[in-house]
Amino acid sequence: MSNIELEVCGGCNAKIPQESLGETLSSIKNFKRDDVLIGYDTMDDCALVRVDKNNGIVSTLDFFPPMVSDPYIFGQIAAANALSDIYAMGAEPICGLNIVLFPEDENINILKKILQGGASKVIEAGASLVGGHSIHDPKIKYGLSVTGKVDIDKVWKNNTPNEKDILILTKPLGVTLVTNAYGIDILGQEEMDKAISSMIFLNKYAKEILEKYRISSATDVTGFSFMGHLSEMLGDKYSAIIDSKNIPILDGAKKAASEFVFTKGGQRNRMHMENMVEFLVDDFALEEVLYDPQTSGGLLVSINKDDAKDALEELRKNNINAKIVGQISKKYDKSIFIE
Repeated sequence: MSNIELEVCGGCNAKIPQESLGETLSSIKNFKRDDVLIGYDTMDDCALVRVDKNNGIVSTLDFFPPMVSDPYIFGQIAAANALSDIYAMGAEPICGLNIVLFPEDENINILKKILQGGASKVIEAGASLVGGHSIHDPKIKYGLSVTGKVDIDKVWKNNTPNEKDILILTKPLGVTLVTNAYGIDILGQEEMDKAISSMIFLNKYAKEILEKYRISSATDVTGFSFMGHLSEMLGDKYSAIIDSKNIPILDGAKKAASEFVFTKGGQRNRMHMENMVEFLVDDFALEEVLYDPQTSGGLLVSINKDDAKDALEELRKNNINAKIVGQISKKYDKSIFIE
């Protein structure tokens, strides 16, 4: 299994940079059907297609190379990550299709373990595996295309916050820093196990709680980092004030950053975002965590300020270590301020 040991560009760290992707997509001509309510133009987590007056179908796909050496765990992480886009829309997953790239001369038992791991999370989500597609490739990659259903009037979009909303994040940051530091023996098994536990934990449970409250906007934090996905939420209309003392961070992530365990994805995120951000605290390691690409990261929601306390309390009662990380404000000269 040596070919699936830690890959420096594994997981969502392998994403094409945000700026390059946006430029590429803007060059494509597209036909917009009336029943396609959300496409790729807003960089939302899923497409949304109207079925009838009240009901819609959401659709997404996600796949990447391994960031862990255990094939079963890799399958779990990849599936949880793909399913997360459905939950970020406030939707319910229905079914998934496997996406597999696998070396022709590799041990087929590795693939079995990957698919078994992925299936375990699809089952936990209450969705059905209905097929997939596989090709030979020199490097292992796995993920899913997932379809879900949603009440159109209750769908969560990634760019519709309201001023004075509170920002809640449901998982700690620092996944790529921890996994890379573990791979070069800067961090140990305990820190790695906590990162894995976070990645395989479905956002299903946070979504089922948060949908009881007034959510203005939502997304999941993945390869473009906390900063990148928050900037998509803010757009040109709002800024956000982030409380540096209340950001949930995985054990070992700041140590890894202090040891200069950089990732290409993290540095791309920094270069794309740094002119939009003002740090009012001097904490280099924190900066690296906030730009760190996440794999199967948490939900980031913009919630009515009067609902935030109750929602947070319910999340915590259900063993979801969510935190209030900031607030939406009127637009200033920068998009994000870290206090």
